[in-house]
Amino acid sequence: MLKKDLGLLVVILIVGAVVAAINPRFISPANLSNTANLIGLFGLFSIGEGFVIITGGIDLSIGAVFALLGVIYIMLLSSDGMNWLAATGLMVAAGVVMGLVHGLLVTRLRMQPFVVTLCGLLIYRGVARYYTDDGNAGFDFGQTFPTLEWLTTGHVAGVPNSFIAFVSVAIVMGVVLHKSVFGRHLFAVGKNEEAARYSGINTRFVIMSAYVICSVLAAISSVYFAMYTRSVAPASHGTFYELYGIAAAVLGGCSLRGGEGSVLGIALGAVLLQVLQNLVNLLGIPSSLNFAVMGTVIVIGVLFDGQLQALRKRRAASVAHARRVVATE
Repeated sequence: MLKKDLGLLVVILIVGAVVAAINPRFISPANLSNTANLIGLFGLFSIGEGFVIITGGIDLSIGAVFALLGVIYIMLLSSDGMNWLAATGLMVAAGVVMGLVHGLLVTRLRMQPFVVTLCGLLIYRGVARYYTDDGNAGFDFGQTFPTLEWLTTGHVAGVPNSFIAFVSVAIVMGVVLHKSVFGRHLFAVGKNEEAARYSGINTRFVIMSAYVICSVLAAISSVYFAMYTRSVAPASHGTFYELYGIAAAVLGGCSLRGGEGSVLGIALGAVLLQVLQNLVNLLGIPSSLNFAVMGTVIVIGVLFDGQLQALRKRRAASVAHARRVVATE
């Protein structure tokens, strides 16, 4: 897995160097700061998506979660005058509930994760549009929240706080995934859920926990996006953002079959996606091709993963055959 991460880092450096050579604005402080901010915004929820993918599942509802919770968050602050700490706590609690619902439907009712989260996507966005009467939710003119705005959109020594939050969460989740028993259980469930169950792992708890982590990180991201945009149009806010999370995870080495992945890889995948997006903007490529670029990246990542899996199987078969030959001699 480390070789994959190093390979991805090399790709990022090469792409960055090429873009900088073509357009020096790429390495300007303003552009680097803006790119780091976007990496933080999109990388945060990509980590949660990666956890779900490692279990062999998927979450398609993230963009709709941004729309629904973004609308509610702005309404709580602007219309209801709620304290921002309490409002943020409610968003996290809502993320826990959403994750539990997704996890229960997947583990207890044995519904496909694709179906569960697709329904969540439709329900959450529909509720958000109904809640605002298909209008926009925004802050009142002149309304400010100094501490909240600094935490979400501010900078420390030129580094966006969203990027700092992303790195902090990545470090914590990296320890959880790679240095804890829960992390080992997560990989085991992704590799073979039935075998993990027979080995004594509470597979239902592990899968539900992955969906809760994903939804909680999405809820936190919804706060960052709401403060970043200052206005939420529920019909379009967060549309297709879940694809960024999936793409970052796949690029980072998370197999859609489950059982593989790393937080470092997901983080590097999020970096590469934003570098590619920046490339599209700086080179004057029509922004309408953004999704085409992202789709191409996902296809390449899945194809590479499939070829790598096939190569591993051939190597394993060759080793097993060689051992049988040696044993019979």
